[in-house]
Amino acid sequence: MACRLSASGSYTVVIIPLMTSLHSQEALRFYLWIKRMKDLEKEKDALWSGLEVLEKGRLWYFQRLEENRALRCVATRYSTGARSCLPTHIQRVNGSLGSIMSEPNVSSNPCLCDPLGDSDLRWRNTVLTQVHIKLNKF
Repeated sequence: MACRLSASGSYTVVIIPLMTSLHSQEALRFYLWIKRMKDLEKEKDALWSGLEVLEKGRLWYFQRLEENRALRCVATRYSTGARSCLPTHIQRVNGSLGSIMSEPNVSSNPCLCDPLGDSDLRWRNTVLTQVHIKLNKF
C-alpha cells in the first residue's frame, strides 16, 4: 500500500545565505539545485498519489471479481436444465451465420431470395447471446 511521507500538502522553503554574491555561478548552481529538488519532490508526491489511486482501483476490481466468483458459484449450484441448452442454441446460430457468410455468393452477389433469413439469424444470435450473458451473471 502506498503511503505519503508528508501528510500535509505544503512544502518548506529553506533560505541559506551564500558567502558570495547573488549573481555568482555558485549562487546560480545552488538555486537551480534547490529548484530541481523542489520539482522532484512535487513529482514524487504526484507519483505517490497516482499509485494510491491505482491501488484503490485494483482493490475495487479485485472485490468485484470476488463477488462475481461467489455469484457464479451460487448460480452453478442452482442452475436448471434449460440453461444448459442455451450455449447449444448459440453455437447453432453461430454455425448458421458462419455458413451463410462463407458461401461464395455472399461477398459478390447476396442472395435476394431470402433477405429476412440472414437478418433473422443475426437477431436471434444477438438475443440468445444477451440471454446467455444475463444468465451467467446470476
